[in-house]
Amino acid sequence: MDYQTEMKIKRFFKQPLLTYAFLGLQILLFILMTFNGGSTNTHTLIEYGAKFNPFIVLGDWWRLFTPMFLHIGWMHLLLNSIILYYLGIQLESIFGHWRFGLIYLLSGFAGNAASFAFNNAISAGASTAIFGLFGAALMLGKTYPNNPAIQQMSKNFMLLVLINLVFGVFDSSIDLAGHIGGLAGGYLLATAISTIDPLPRWKKRRLQFGGLFLVMVILLLVIGYVRTRFLF
Repeated sequence: MDYQTEMKIKRFFKQPLLTYAFLGLQILLFILMTFNGGSTNTHTLIEYGAKFNPFIVLGDWWRLFTPMFLHIGWMHLLLNSIILYYLGIQLESIFGHWRFGLIYLLSGFAGNAASFAFNNAISAGASTAIFGLFGAALMLGKTYPNNPAIQQMSKNFMLLVLINLVFGVFDSSIDLAGHIGGLAGGYLLATAISTIDPLPRWKKRRLQFGGLFLVMVILLLVIGYVRTRFLF
């Protein structure tokens, strides 16, 4: 392999490939939903995998993953896509592809688990995973207090988080539980899988935060199951 080809390959893999893949997948699914009843149609949403608590209890546990790729209306898709692109191009280069992917997918799962536990409505949207990325950015801000660029990024994202959470308190259409669950999941996961410091104290911290993430998700799933199965 010649030098130029090698450099082209390296440049290609330095691109935010997973960010592009997640964006492409949610746009593709939105198009498919549009031609199959519409993205605001309840039947279509359920058919494509929106979070629907009764079906989750009956065994559709995959509905804790699929909602993060579905959107209700074009404005919902547009706003989440813009935020995902802006966050993704920054954080994927910092965490690397596989860590970024794990944070996105598993914090989205955690957010949907929180929604399952505390929100009975049908829900969909990338915001659970996006809030996970916010949580990861806040983790970076705490970990690198002397890095001006990361501090500025973290402060900007903190402002967006606060604005979104305030809106969520007053707007019942916003899945506040899902946002908070994703935020907490992203923070815990980013701490658990990052390689900031090879020293034993950091390894212990990674295990602790990874354990906290697992405990949080299990508790949310139990709460969601009990509430849906026995209380509603």
